[in-house]
Amino acid sequence: MATTSIKGHEIPLMAIRDSHGRKAQQFRNNIILALGKIGLTEDDIDIVLEPIASKKLPAFASWYLEGYHLHYSYSASSNFASNLFVVFKVIEAEVKALLDQKKTIQEFIADFSEEKEIIQTRIEAREILGVPPDCVDMALIDKAYKALAKEAHPDMSTGSVERFKRINNAHKVLKRELT
Repeated sequence: MATTSIKGHEIPLMAIRDSHGRKAQQFRNNIILALGKIGLTEDDIDIVLEPIASKKLPAFASWYLEGYHLHYSYSASSNFASNLFVVFKVIEAEVKALLDQKKTIQEFIADFSEEKEIIQTRIEAREILGVPPDCVDMALIDKAYKALAKEAHPDMSTGSVERFKRINNAHKVLKRELT
């Protein structure tokens, strides 16, 4: 089974070939169980299941802990159910690190803390960089970022400090999402 390194954890990449909806529901339940280990209830957690879990769509989980809105999403797999599996495995590993006292609650919160409007922010970041709305290829995003940053750099004749800042912020948003 292929793996990927996310947040310092080796996460298996699962190739789901059938029963996508049923497996997505299982992964949703597993996320709720994992976060339950740190005292959260289902009411504290938001995981939207896609009606057609075999489509290539991003998966995410959002939850509230100690007054903070926490969020994690993944979109590099070939379908929603596989993306939700990765979300589950990352959350499971991070909860385990917290329970094993390898991570403090403040570090856990910092790792997952994001604005409520993060999905819209990511859409706008892709628009700013001129990449497709579903782009998860960091090499393509980096290439677009470098070209735009060079053009908008304040030292260039076509440069603009404000535009340069928007381009940099867009790149940071997508880098945080995808790495």
